[in-house]
Amino acid sequence: MKYIMFEDFAGQPVPVIFPNRIDHMDMREQMPYATVLGAGYVQLRDGVVSCHGGSKAMGKEARTVDADIIREKFENPDH
Repeated sequence: MKYIMFEDFAGQPVPVIFPNRIDHMDMREQMPYATVLGAGYVQLRDGVVSCHGGSKAMGKEARTVDADIIREKFENPDH
């Protein structure tokens, strides 16, 4: 799966996860958030979330902190 980490209007990170067949830029154009913090690929293996790669078109890479943010969103979806 691919992901883009946006900054929401309150300054909080918001991950958007989507299928590999959708381009990062196509998804980016659909989102109202102005700031992209990171982008790349996300996977879950043996209960561990990891992020890697990036989006050349957006000039963004997966960040180390992105996997922790995504894992936290799954564990506490209301936060």
